[in-house]
Amino acid sequence: QVQLVESGGGLVQPGGSLRLSCAASGFTFSDRWMYWLRQAPGKGLEWVSAIDPRGRSQYYADSVKGRFTISRDNARSTLYLQMNNLKTDDTATYFCIRIRSQTEVGRTYHYDSRGQGTQVTVSS
Repeated sequence: QVQLVESGGGLVQPGGSLRLSCAASGFTFSDRWMYWLRQAPGKGLEWVSAIDPRGRSQYYADSVKGRFTISRDNARSTLYLQMNNLKTDDTATYFCIRIRSQTEVGRTYHYDSRGQGTQVTVSS
């Protein structure tokens, strides 16, 4: 069955960096768009970043543009999110999702699988 397993979260000081990973299995990873979403305490899910199946096009929310980098290794069926210059507002649980359909990247989409999430806490 489809599995998405995130890892790499933790506690980091403002200005620090983390690299999140999402190990995918149970499907042909290289066929699917993949996204990162996040959910801060008491808030809804927020789109963070997207990448096309071949890893050639990347998209970012304005709040993370210039600080986060999404990438993928299709040979390893793994999605990544490099997060630099982290801010306290980045504190959230981060999820990777497998896209089922979309009409506008990051805005209008449907997903059919989501990992359990990894917690990122940015605090001094």
